[in-house]
Amino acid sequence: IDWNVTARMGHPFIKKYREERELTVMLAVDISGSQQFGSIRMLKRDLAAEIAAVLAFSAIQNNDRVGLLLFTDHPEHAIPPRKGSGHVLRVIRDVLYKQPEGCGTDIGQALHYLNRIHHRRTITFLISDFLDTGYEPILRAYAKRHDLVAIQVTDPREHALEAVGVIAVQDPETGARMEIDTSDRATRDAYRQRQQQQREQTATFLKASGIDHLSVTTDPDSDYIHELIRLFRRREARR
Repeated sequence: IDWNVTARMGHPFIKKYREERELTVMLAVDISGSQQFGSIRMLKRDLAAEIAAVLAFSAIQNNDRVGLLLFTDHPEHAIPPRKGSGHVLRVIRDVLYKQPEGCGTDIGQALHYLNRIHHRRTITFLISDFLDTGYEPILRAYAKRHDLVAIQVTDPREHALEAVGVIAVQDPETGARMEIDTSDRATRDAYRQRQQQQREQTATFLKASGIDHLSVTTDPDSDYIHELIRLFRRREARR
């Protein structure tokens, strides 16, 4: 009951409120140098684009607005949230073809940018390989203000090395080069353990921070659609 209006009109005036169901979905996609890697069927960036497309089309089917932020070691390119299939096609095109200026990764800078321009709560899908450090405090703070979902994109060769002899490798973000003797079992085991530990540390941090987390891989036998469905069902069950 609006008592001020009731007093003026001389009879009860009741306001009915309808919950605003329209959501703002932000896709924060890492396009750094490490995302240009792929050992089997596609680059990690290509997989990130596929996932972004699925999420974007799902959003507009729900009549939600979709926006995009592409980032490396700084925010590179942003598209404000809008509706419509034409808008979504532009989002997908930019995820696939926008040429980055930087090579490194700074997740913290990306989230700081989004936090500054979005004052109302959003659903943010952070799609990255999470090959970064020092982002944890701002990630945790961002998740308290926005609904944050972390999607980690990896490649099978980042999990384990094949025994193919001495190979030359280059860090796509720093340019550092080195040779690795993959025929040495101890070297392969150390690499596998280090990579597994890094992924587990990321997953543990995200879980402890209350952030939904999904890990996907460019492996052709993986089914990220099924994993996305499971993630959304878990989120729905918590409501």
